[in-house]
Amino acid sequence: MAKLSVVGTPIGNLEDITLRALKTLSEADLVLCEDTRMTKKLLDRHGINAPVKSYHVHSKISRTEEVIALLKEGKNIALVSDAGTPGISDPGAELVARVREAFNMNIGQNHGSDENSRHFAETVDLKIEAIPGPSALTAALSIAGVPCADFTFLGFLPHKKGRETLFKEIAASERTMVFYESPHRIMKTLESLQMHLNESKRVTICRELTKIFEEVVSGTAQEVKAYFETNKDKERGEFVVIVSE
Repeated sequence: MAKLSVVGTPIGNLEDITLRALKTLSEADLVLCEDTRMTKKLLDRHGINAPVKSYHVHSKISRTEEVIALLKEGKNIALVSDAGTPGISDPGAELVARVREAFNMNIGQNHGSDENSRHFAETVDLKIEAIPGPSALTAALSIAGVPCADFTFLGFLPHKKGRETLFKEIAASERTMVFYESPHRIMKTLESLQMHLNESKRVTICRELTKIFEEVVSGTAQEVKAYFETNKDKERGEFVVIVSE
């Protein structure tokens, strides 16, 4: 039986990888990744010689069909992202959906009859497995000290269309709201948060998680914005932004 393993990889510190993930990567016939250079650093660090091939947001349909063909040959394929768990703000979810469809793994494709259900069980020669690991989302919430029993994750906010509408929703929400932001947009984001949030809302920025310069900054939108204006060197890296009561 072929396997498609969705493998969580480190978000910064290369030591943050599970024994199961290392075993899965070492046994894979192919490792699919966003950036082969990033993934090769991880594999080299742990002495893994598996072949790698790129699969990212700009990959053509032919690459997906190539992956499906390899799985039908019985190959074991590991899917990773540049950092964290695949399928969260990357094209991994689309690949998994296409593979499930190609292997008739969705019950609805078989119309649910007993005969078709038996056919379903007999024809699926693929296992899609989760190899859990790091996620910037949960890592940030774990050290932010904010209410997180009930939260909404927004991924990366849109660049233009719908962006201001989302800030209004964030301001109005009683839930903790979490999203990712890039270094070249973090100051604009803080400006929008300052514009829309009232003083009762707390903004927490988790920056460079698991890396040497890991940092958590928390306060009102105005206070956090002022901090980064004063410390321009800290506008670099990857950011998780949390808005809470």
